[in-house]
Amino acid sequence: MQIYDSVLKQKVEFKPIRENEANIYVCGPTVYDDAHLGHAKSSISFDLLRRTLKALGYKVKFVKNFTDIDDKILKKMSESGKSLEDITNHYINRYKADMCALNVLEPSISPKATTSLDDIILYISELVKNGSAYRLDDGIYFDTSKDENYLSLSGRKDENLVARVESSDEKRDPKDFVLWKFDEKWYESPFGKGRPGWHSECVAMIQKHFVGNDEFEIDIHAGGADLLFPHHENEAAQCRCAKHKNLAKYWMHNGFIQVDNEKMSKSLGNSFFIKDALKLVPGEALRFYLMSSHYRANFNYNIEDLKSSKKRLDKIYRLKKRLGKIPASNVDDKLKNDLLKFMGDDLNISASLGIIDEMINLANQTLDNEPKNKAFKAVTVANLEFIKELLGIGYADEFEWFQWGVDGEEKERILSLIEQRNKAKKDKNFALADMIRAELANLNVSIMDTANGVMWEKI
Repeated sequence: MQIYDSVLKQKVEFKPIRENEANIYVCGPTVYDDAHLGHAKSSISFDLLRRTLKALGYKVKFVKNFTDIDDKILKKMSESGKSLEDITNHYINRYKADMCALNVLEPSISPKATTSLDDIILYISELVKNGSAYRLDDGIYFDTSKDENYLSLSGRKDENLVARVESSDEKRDPKDFVLWKFDEKWYESPFGKGRPGWHSECVAMIQKHFVGNDEFEIDIHAGGADLLFPHHENEAAQCRCAKHKNLAKYWMHNGFIQVDNEKMSKSLGNSFFIKDALKLVPGEALRFYLMSSHYRANFNYNIEDLKSSKKRLDKIYRLKKRLGKIPASNVDDKLKNDLLKFMGDDLNISASLGIIDEMINLANQTLDNEPKNKAFKAVTVANLEFIKELLGIGYADEFEWFQWGVDGEEKERILSLIEQRNKAKKDKNFALADMIRAELANLNVSIMDTANGVMWEKI
C-alpha cells in the first residue's frame, strides 16, 4: 500500500514495523462541544485507511483519544456550573453517536486524558529527570533546545510562526511549551498539583497502548492538517527526548474543511456541526459526501452539494432493491482487485467510486436483460457487501433508506393508507385499492408489492 507521508511530503510504500500488523493512532476531539465537520472529515478519512488496511490483510490496532481536561472544558464548567465529568461524558456520548451515524468503526481503544494521568506524569518526569523540561511558576515546560530535530516534522523555518504555542514571558525560548499546568484544584503529581498540557497527552497514551521497537513507537500517527504544528511537532519532540526514538514511522494528515468557501472557524460563525448536517441527510449520505474527495484535499462544504451527493449514493440502494434478499455468493475478483488497487494508492477514492459507478451501471443493464439471473444477482450482492466493508456505505435497509426524513405523523398516515389498501385488495375492491394508491402517489409515496409485504418510499 502507498500512503502519503506528511514529513517526507511524498507517497511511500507502507512497510509496518511488524509484518502484517498496522498500529495507528489518531488524535481525537477535545470534548467541550458537539463534533463539527472537521471531526467528521478526519474520522472518515482514517476510517477509510483502517478499512483498506484490513481488506489488504493487515491486523489493525486503531487508537483514538479523548481530551477531557483542557482550558476550553474549564471555561464550559465555569459558564454552565456543571462538573468536568458531566460535560465531558455528555460530549463523548454525543461524539460516539455522530460517529455511529457516519458508519465510522469504533476504535480498538479510546483512552481519555483523565484516565491516563499516571502515564502522563511518568512521561513528564522522564523529561524533567533528563533535563529536557524545566519548572516555572505556572508549570513544567518542555525545552525545545534539547531536541536538535525540533521543527523537522512540520518543516517550519521561521521562528515567528511558532506563536500558536502557549506564551509566557519567563520561557527560555518562545517555542517552549507547557507539559503540566499548576492548578491546586486538580491532580497530584511529583512536581505539584495541576493538570496536563495538551501536547503531553498523546505521547503517553501511545507508549501505554502500543509496544514500540528500538526506533519507532507506532506505524502511523494521523490527524487533521491543523495538528501538524504545533501539536504533532511537540509530541514528536517529547518522544525523541524521553525515549530517544521516533514517535511514528509515518505521519498522515487530512485536509481542511471550508464552509461556503471560507475556512471553517467558530470565530467566523461557520463551524458547522455534524448534528446540523444530519438534519438534512442520513449519516451515510454525509459520510459519502465528505469522503468523495481525496482525504488530503481541502474540502468545500455546502448544503446544495451535500444534497446532490446523496443522489449518487441512492443508486446503490436502487440496485439493492432490484436484487432483493438473495444470499451473496463470492465477490467478483476484478472488482475487488481494482478497488484495492486504487484504495491502496493513498486512498484514491475518486477512481474507486468510478469503478463502483461502472459496476452499478453494468448490473442494472444485466438485470434489465436477465431479470431472473440468480447467479449474477448473488455475485452483485457480494460486490455490494465488499463495498460496504471497504468504504462504509450501503449499511441501511434499501427501503428504509428512501423513507428518511418522513416524520412520525406522516409515516403513520402512510401506513394507515397501506393497511386500507391491503384490506381493499383482500375484499377484492380493486377500484378502492387503486384510489388509495393514487392518494399515496399524491403524497409522493411509491409502493411496491413484494413477497415480504408492501414496501414504500418517499419520492
